[in-house]
Amino acid sequence: MKYTFPEGLYTDVRIEHINSAEIMFRNAGLKNCIVKSYSAAFIRVFDGSRFWCANTTDINNLQQEIESLASLVSVKTDVTKLPIHNLFSSSRDTVMKFSESDVSKINLDDKLALVKKQIPLLEENKYLKIFRPSYLDNHIVKEFYNSKGADIKYDKQYCMLQTRLNLAEGKKKSFGYYTKSGKAFNEIADYENSLSSYIDECVESMLNSEPVEPGTYTVIFAPDAAGIFAHECFGHKSEADLGSANEVSEEEWAAGKKIAPANLSIIDDGSVESFGYTPYDDEGIKAKKNYLIKNGILAGKMHTVSTALERNEIPTGNARALSYEFEPIVRMTTTYIDKGTQTFEELAAGVGKGIFLKQCGAGSGLSTFSFSPILAYYIENGCITRPVKVSVIFGNVSRALSDIDGISDEVKLYSIIGCGKIEQMPLPIGEGGPYVRVRNLSVK
Repeated sequence: MKYTFPEGLYTDVRIEHINSAEIMFRNAGLKNCIVKSYSAAFIRVFDGSRFWCANTTDINNLQQEIESLASLVSVKTDVTKLPIHNLFSSSRDTVMKFSESDVSKINLDDKLALVKKQIPLLEENKYLKIFRPSYLDNHIVKEFYNSKGADIKYDKQYCMLQTRLNLAEGKKKSFGYYTKSGKAFNEIADYENSLSSYIDECVESMLNSEPVEPGTYTVIFAPDAAGIFAHECFGHKSEADLGSANEVSEEEWAAGKKIAPANLSIIDDGSVESFGYTPYDDEGIKAKKNYLIKNGILAGKMHTVSTALERNEIPTGNARALSYEFEPIVRMTTTYIDKGTQTFEELAAGVGKGIFLKQCGAGSGLSTFSFSPILAYYIENGCITRPVKVSVIFGNVSRALSDIDGISDEVKLYSIIGCGKIEQMPLPIGEGGPYVRVRNLSVK
């Protein structure tokens, strides 16, 4: 046992070893170049009614922190005899996948060079007025120990290139957002062709798109837009700690209720190797595939140990903390719409006049939702035709779920940094899906 834990209480220790880099340019000028390397820990002691918590960057004195927290407990309860104790982890495992590809071992000059390689390509385009190339990476090793004997060690990492684009030609203005992400540095090194193609598409859309004729349309979501829908409009609804205070929501989204066609399933899975990869969550619970909707029927919610106890269910591996400074709360990992049976061409063929939402800039929603497209196109007689300028696509979440009438047969996943909840943001997550066709959405 690495630590001596107080008898009769539940105690856990989460240690994080962090190495990260952040590089940001504004046009050709370097704005930020930040490298971090540190170790820190979060400690909890549970007395049967509440958690006593502390965090520290002095990981050599964690035994003292444990004893200090335990000394705060005045009412002695044997936590080991409580039902919640059965739900805490006792796993013992080591899952180290990124030791050989550790991004912190890449020379900083190589990371700078990777970002700067974009600049000539961006500068030569006369329509680009402002561009912001950036690079982010993070390699983290986590250790988890508790008074039930859990002893877990794993690593995870990500790296990402991002380029924000502001375009203009006379009174016409537009923006774009290019991203290439990977689990290792070499996965994002070859990006010039895809960036160039994306810039050309943004320019063509700005110059030739006309404002959409407002109305109700059938809309085909591209996989990244489908992922945003799954995350914003349904994923947050499925976080057990958000719904428990709202009785109307609880009744509307009760497990076992049919809310969508039988071909729709939405999954959250921390074992998927995206930015949401979390083989064990921050309470030591092993990741697994959790169906939020299965074949059109509400299947369950995401849980921490505490929310699982409240509902007489089991923890799902969704207890996540932004960093050692925070306690774990219910958070998504990789949330996506599962594949269907149709091809993209078959989805489009069923549309007389509609909208293809290729790239989405922002999205939000709980009862209602709205998307702000970056790239959108008309669908006319089954064919993707002209670029169209769309300010917003919106609708009612439950109605939109029931109006899904086509899902393609291939899932694409995307990794992003930016999920926010309470004060804990931006949390890295994964999202995505297939192409999804939805009837009767409002478009302006």
